[in-house]
Amino acid sequence: MSDALTLTFSALADPTRRAILERLAAGRASVSELAAPFHISLPAISRHLKVLERAGLIARGRDAQWRPAQLQAEPLKDVSIWLERYRSNWEESYERLDEYLSEVQKRKNQMDKE
Repeated sequence: MSDALTLTFSALADPTRRAILERLAAGRASVSELAAPFHISLPAISRHLKVLERAGLIARGRDAQWRPAQLQAEPLKDVSIWLERYRSNWEESYERLDEYLSEVQKRKNQMDKE
């Protein structure tokens, strides 16, 4: 699983690939459709798609000359499961921050009264 996670995190590290995944969440799309919002070449988009495909985040089909890509969300579920292990750590941090902010607000209110 860590090899799959490494591939997934590597694929997600690039903002262009994250944007492609976001677009594919709305449905299948061709390379040209995926390239439209970017100022990069079609071969560059194809390289991004290969990285996403290797990570298992997309699947590419064939419909005559059209090779639509579609989102495969299973690796994202694995990332979510992995991250869930750390949820308690950041929730504790938020709780401490809430306590600190409450204390700061109390002090400010006391100073304002004086």
